[in-house]
Amino acid sequence: MADRAGVSVRTVSNVVSGFALVAPDTRERVQRALDELGYRPNAAARHLRGGRSGLVALVIPEIASPYFSELAAHLVRAAEARSWMLLVQQTDGDPERERRLFDGVRGQTVDGLILSPWALSPADLRRNPDATPMVLLGEQDADGLLDHVAVDSVAAAADATRHLLSLGRRSIAAIGAQPHLHNGTAARRLLGFRQALAEAGVPADPAREIAVDRLHRADGAAAMARLLDRGAPVDAVFCFSDQLALGAMHAAAERGVRVPEQLAVAGFDDIEDGRYAGPTLTTISPDKQAIAEAALTCLADRLARTPYTGPARRITIDHTLLVRGSA
Repeated sequence: MADRAGVSVRTVSNVVSGFALVAPDTRERVQRALDELGYRPNAAARHLRGGRSGLVALVIPEIASPYFSELAAHLVRAAEARSWMLLVQQTDGDPERERRLFDGVRGQTVDGLILSPWALSPADLRRNPDATPMVLLGEQDADGLLDHVAVDSVAAAADATRHLLSLGRRSIAAIGAQPHLHNGTAARRLLGFRQALAEAGVPADPAREIAVDRLHRADGAAAMARLLDRGAPVDAVFCFSDQLALGAMHAAAERGVRVPEQLAVAGFDDIEDGRYAGPTLTTISPDKQAIAEAALTCLADRLARTPYTGPARRITIDHTLLVRGSA
């Protein structure tokens, strides 16, 4: 390789490593030789020489969830840009499985962990005996001990509810409360929903706050059916996920309730299915790419400065209200 380019082995190494202080014409000559010989750098070997594996673990509740699968795709691309490989594990939101993976993944040769827990408590998250760099996603309280990347669910839910109120709707329901979970996401979205109602002088009605076991379409359909069966007036519904909203719209259509004429519907997550629903789904769009970039930047910062002595960071990612056909 060095002979072909007419340079030293050290110069070839500098070009491969991206070292800045290489003359442009020399860099071009070396790169041409690399391309002609079909050379590809061995990222794994480079990581191992630096005492790293080049592996980052992502632990999420549901791979099949459109939100998490879209987020994982962004994380894979962002990790590849750093020459990292992403290992994905699913917990199903099960407390024991989350604890096993939380402890087990950190026992593997991974450089860092990105974790989106549904069931782990703050006390569980404080257990990090080997000091593996970790980034927390979602609304679980990290007690200021872990880097934390999240959307402001209170503000986002309030924005969605204010939009429904701006349409003149006053009998607004919320679908998605999950009092059985520790992660806090549903609780924060319910808080934002209530805050927006209070601002508008609309009293909260517990009968219109429907709890669900999961955030799936079937749960949304069942919750919407329960609302309609009660016979109380409902002219809008804010669902804590787009899957819930799609299920709610399906149930409404089965009962002959027209969306948005009789029932305005808003969701949360901006999954692809919502853009092709009939009608298209009004939703809160979290910036998933920004979430991925922020999470990996936090890990990179900690890996670059080991041991990392800086404070844990709380990074709030922007959201956007996307107004479409359903509201």
